[in-house]
Amino acid sequence: MRAHWKTGKQRQPIEADMYEPISVAPISHTLFRRRLLQQGGYATILAAISLLLGTSGFVAFAHEKWLDAFLNASMLLGGMGPVGDLGPPAGKLFGGLYALYAGLVFLIVAGLLVAPVFHHVLHRFHLEGKEG
Repeated sequence: MRAHWKTGKQRQPIEADMYEPISVAPISHTLFRRRLLQQGGYATILAAISLLLGTSGFVAFAHEKWLDAFLNASMLLGGMGPVGDLGPPAGKLFGGLYALYAGLVFLIVAGLLVAPVFHHVLHRFHLEGKEG
C-alpha cells in the first residue's frame, strides 16, 4: 500500500502518481519547476546513454575514430543523418538500425519534456471550465 500524494491516506497503487488527478487543484509553480527538472533529467540521461551506445557502435561496426563516431551518433540523435561514409556493411547496418532507434529516442525525449507542460495547461483549462 502507498500513501496518496496529497491526502497521505493509504491506498492500493492503481496508477502512476506522477501527475495530480483532475479532482485536485494544480500544483504550485515550485513543484511544477521541480517536475520539469525531473523530466529534463530523465531526458538527459536517455540522450547521454543513447549517445554513448551510438558512439561505441560506430567505433565497433563502422571502424570509425571516436570523434567521427561521436559526430555520427550525435547527428543521428539530432535528426540530421550520418556524416560521411559508414564503411563496411556492418557499419551501414548499424547506422540504419541506430537511425531508427534515434528517431524513437527523439520522440521519447520530446514527450518527456512536453508532457508536464501539456498536463498543466489542460488541468488549468479544465478548472476554468468548471468555474465558468
